[in-house]
Amino acid sequence: MPYKFSFKQKSPKRRFLLILGLITCMACIVLGLMFVFWDRLIQTLDMPKSERLIIGALFIAYAVLRFSRLFKVEPDEE
Repeated sequence: MPYKFSFKQKSPKRRFLLILGLITCMACIVLGLMFVFWDRLIQTLDMPKSERLIIGALFIAYAVLRFSRLFKVEPDEE
């Protein structure tokens, strides 16, 4: 998978999608960390610890996947 880290000017559409992707990644990471560490949420959900850790880890893994896909180059954009 080729990745492109050039800093040339992006179109407004690409810039908006980049910002939206970064916000989505941050939201998924925060939500995953909330499932793992936030005490009040833990008491409200009343879930076993293993389930909470799995859900939190899945959210964090999804955020990493989304972040890595932000910089992937499509064949028609080279």
